[in-house]
Amino acid sequence: MRGQDSIAGLGVTLWNALSLNSNFYENTSYTPKTKRIALTIVILAAVSKVLGNAIILLINRTEAQVLFLALLIDGLAVVGGYYFWTFTISKIGDWLKPGHVNYGELLIPIGFAYAPQVLNFLTLIPLLGEGIERILAVWSLLAVIVGVRQGLDIQTRWAVLICFVGWPLIQIAIGFMKIIEQLLSVWF
Repeated sequence: MRGQDSIAGLGVTLWNALSLNSNFYENTSYTPKTKRIALTIVILAAVSKVLGNAIILLINRTEAQVLFLALLIDGLAVVGGYYFWTFTISKIGDWLKPGHVNYGELLIPIGFAYAPQVLNFLTLIPLLGEGIERILAVWSLLAVIVGVRQGLDIQTRWAVLICFVGWPLIQIAIGFMKIIEQLLSVWF
């Protein structure tokens, strides 16, 4: 990513992350620029989720207050999930390999692994939305496994184990967000 402008750097990063390129995850250095790009990907994932849900909620003629609240919850859930998942991975990784990698360093590969979530707006497609959402979640899980394997320099089975600890919690939180959105739309 050296010598490229931010948009080109973001595009190359997205492509490498989406293709689960393990060399990309291993060779990416911890710099302010890569940290910004990782956070940008997470923010784009949140915006994509909010955009898809906004269209669905507008089609269903949701009231403005509920729309705003639901979209705020969606966006914050994606960003909060990113930090929470990174935290659980860093704690388990520190337990397995003490002092090997810190929380801040893991924010980059896990942020890159959120690249599939940039396509989350596609969940607005009727009848396919739930399936697309699940595919994107599993794709992100696979990307996080690759990032953790390379970031912690561990075997794949350990990376899978580490990532599976936080992933179900994230999926449960997403399910609760959907329930809250549905309750809000019924109540208002």
